[in-house]
Amino acid sequence: MKKKIIGTLVVLGAFALGYSVNNIAVSKSTPDYKVAVVDIQKIAANSAEISALKAEQEKQMQNMQTTIDKARADISKEKDPKKIAQLEEKYRQQINDQKLALDTSYNNKLTAIDNKIKTAVVEKARSMNYNLVLPKNMILFGGDDITDQVSTIIK
Repeated sequence: MKKKIIGTLVVLGAFALGYSVNNIAVSKSTPDYKVAVVDIQKIAANSAEISALKAEQEKQMQNMQTTIDKARADISKEKDPKKIAQLEEKYRQQINDQKLALDTSYNNKLTAIDNKIKTAVVEKARSMNYNLVLPKNMILFGGDDITDQVSTIIK
């Protein structure tokens, strides 16, 4: 019983000594890195490409609404239940195809813009010798804000 207690004390003592030495070593070192922060939402809001993408998205949504309105009008004119079902299926398929094409196109273009923004952030950070770039909305304090420098590249 005494051997177990002594063994446990020795292990705890070794752990405490190792932890203390580690804290001393870490506290004496100075960080050799620079941290930057970027406000991605601000960059996206100021991007002409994203504004154009939103306008295109609105136009395509209006086209889809026109298709929906036409479908309602055509279906309301029809009296035969079989033809109504056929028209509903036809328009449902047409609207689903439009929606899928719209979503795919939008996602592809948004991904391309996102990659362009990320590339601009990386290039600017490297040119300014930053080791780490974090999103501004996750940081409470610290870091150099390079949002404006990246925005000039993106416009």
